Amino acid sequence: MKLLRFVWNTCRGMMILTSVAAMFSGACNAALIGLVSHALTHDSRGAVLVWLFIAVGLGKIGTTFISQVLLTRFSQGVVADLRRDLVRKILKVPLRKLEEIGAPRVLVALTDDVFNITQALLAIPFVAVNVAILIGGAAYLGWLSWQILAAVCVMVLLGGITYRLIIASAFHHLSLAREEGDRLYGHFRALTEGIKELKLHRNRRSAFLSRDIETSTETYQKHNVAAELRFVISQNWTHLLYFALIGLILFLLPAVAAVTTETLTGYVVTTLYLMGPLAGALNSISLFGRANVALDKIEKVGVSLAEHSTEECPLEISTRDAAFETLSLVNVIHTYTHEKDDSHFVLGPINLRFRPGELVFLVGGNGSGKSTLAKIITGLYVPEAGEIRLDGERITDANRDDYRQLFSAVFADFYLFDNLLGLKDGNLDDQAAEYLEQLHLSHKVKVRDGVLSTTAVSQGQRKRLALLTAYLEDRPFYLFDEWASDQDPHFKNVFYTQLLPELKARGKTVLVISHDDKYFHTADRIIKLDYGKIEAQANLAGELAVSSQHFATQS
Repeated sequence: MKLLRFVWNTCRGMMILTSVAAMFSGACNAALIGLVSHALTHDSRGAVLVWLFIAVGLGKIGTTFISQVLLTRFSQGVVADLRRDLVRKILKVPLRKLEEIGAPRVLVALTDDVFNITQALLAIPFVAVNVAILIGGAAYLGWLSWQILAAVCVMVLLGGITYRLIIASAFHHLSLAREEGDRLYGHFRALTEGIKELKLHRNRRSAFLSRDIETSTETYQKHNVAAELRFVISQNWTHLLYFALIGLILFLLPAVAAVTTETLTGYVVTTLYLMGPLAGALNSISLFGRANVALDKIEKVGVSLAEHSTEECPLEISTRDAAFETLSLVNVIHTYTHEKDDSHFVLGPINLRFRPGELVFLVGGNGSGKSTLAKIITGLYVPEAGEIRLDGERITDANRDDYRQLFSAVFADFYLFDNLLGLKDGNLDDQAAEYLEQLHLSHKVKVRDGVLSTTAVSQGQRKRLALLTAYLEDRPFYLFDEWASDQDPHFKNVFYTQLLPELKARGKTVLVISHDDKYFHTADRIIKLDYGKIEAQANLAGELAVSSQHFATQS
């Protein structure tokens, strides 16, 4: 079983120690069965038997406790390591490859799959003790009569074969259910992220519910029910064999062989006693089946992530000087596929140069490649051809993460953290308060110990909070992707005529993706993209008035 191999390879010493404790528990359990059987079939119940019963009982409880505590602590540690390993791999994978793998697949691995593995690992101590009890009981049965034990083992083997055939089908349905789980999770994301669109369009809402949610939910339910039904059938088949075994021992065995009352009593009592541990061990197979499927999925996601973990992902503070003289894109080309028609979009070749203290506008129609170019400039996308140079040094996988530390960005699909992660200035709260006042948010949001009091504000105000974080990062290169699109006219004017010039005056390089032609004259340079190519640039201050008018009519 894959889960047991995983546990064995992860912590072999712990497994050996736990197995030894479980074996002692099984031995104590066998001794208890023998003492109980002896007390039932003999009149002598002296002090020695009582003290033996107490000692063996305490030994069983103690060894069971040790094995459960060891495996519980170990299982929680394994799950934590599993999550940390997945997160580290995710952080090392290029953004473009993560987008191809898909967020639902990664998120299900981090949530549902890890949960199923956790449940199975937590069950291992109880299963280990139950197995030890079964082994101890079998040893006692063998001590009573090895011939009868051999016949019992043959019956158990036949039952095990049929049991295995049934649960093999159950595991197949579990795997199919897990595959459907990825699709279902994607639909749940669509539900939460597209709730406004669903509320506004009744036909879309109806089709989404009937075609996507209900179909996927029913398929997921069907496979899970089919799997559990097979587990129930297999368990009841095992119980049927178990009762048949008791009946054979109780009624058939005395008729065909000379069996003492002590042996017969011992077999019946022990067999009935072992029914509980056997049921517990069998019930855990469903958990282990789900954990095996989950572990297989995690390994596949992990392998997929590991194959593309080409980026360095250091966690220590960057030692790169927070400044640069020139940032150049040399013959940069990037290709990707449009999902709607499978056509290829080629951005480039792009040749650009940026310097400190300049304000650059990047303009163009929808689909011209502006956001893709922004992700290439910031190092989030890796060019397929050409290169990025910083002060003449080529940016590679080895230094790309250091290069990214030059940028503060607010993308169109930005994420707003509810605290100022990674910023440790001792005067952080006071600085944040000053910026909140400047951004007209001080009446709604407060910052205490680096934590925002709320992020439940309008989209335009959320973008201002994202701008707050960018300001506090105080990096040399700022990127704003359609930042002003959600702002009211007053604050849009503040952004273009006050905030951007202020950043420029501080020596920052500012790249703004914008359609606001009214403010093109504030830029030092305008770059016009058209279907992945630089159609024109306006570089001279004298040209800006004419060029901005030209760009406005063309964009």
